Amino acid sequence: MPIDLEVVENDRGAARRAAELIAAAGQRAVADHGSFSFAMSGGRSPWAMLAILGDLDEMPWAETELFQVDERIASPGSEDRNLTHMVLGLSMDHQSALRPMPVTNRDLDAAAHEYDTSLPDRIDLVHLGLGPDGHTASLVPGDPVLEVDDKRVSVTTNEYQGHRRMTLTYPALAEAREILWLVTGEEKRDPLQKLLAADPSIPAGRVRNDSMSIVADSAASPQ
Repeated sequence: MPIDLEVVENDRGAARRAAELIAAAGQRAVADHGSFSFAMSGGRSPWAMLAILGDLDEMPWAETELFQVDERIASPGSEDRNLTHMVLGLSMDHQSALRPMPVTNRDLDAAAHEYDTSLPDRIDLVHLGLGPDGHTASLVPGDPVLEVDDKRVSVTTNEYQGHRRMTLTYPALAEAREILWLVTGEEKRDPLQKLLAADPSIPAGRVRNDSMSIVADSAASPQ
């Protein structure tokens, strides 16, 4: 199924547009079934998006559960943890929505299973980013996690940029009601072109979902 692409002039504008689309999805979910399950990826790109989302009156925070798409295996409060930046980006009023991945557990496979069981049957909206190497979530090139087809949450076998990761898998992404990608920066232009072509040579190109849209800035857009 073709992916909808919306190009915004700069990265700040892209972050605002993505936040607006998330809030709108939240309103639809609450109207439909009374709650909004939202999973957010890590990395620098979504920090501004989250800050804007926190200020939007349209976002139904009281009915929202904010899950993590992926997380580095690192100590609490570490700068390397996605959760650290999510906490910093949210007001105290909204932090109760957070559902952190339990990456400090000794048994990481059991922790991944625990997180899997905490997820709704279908996540309403999954936010994804795109790495210069074509990875998304922590579905990273060459890792056996790419072949996991019987679990919604798994742990990478290898370290990537210094850490193993816990991540949603392809099955979890396929089951989501909607996927929204936020892609910014010139270094994302080539992988974005491959994503749009569903090119399986990059991990992002293997994501399948019936409702996927992309907000990109003009630097990342291949058009």
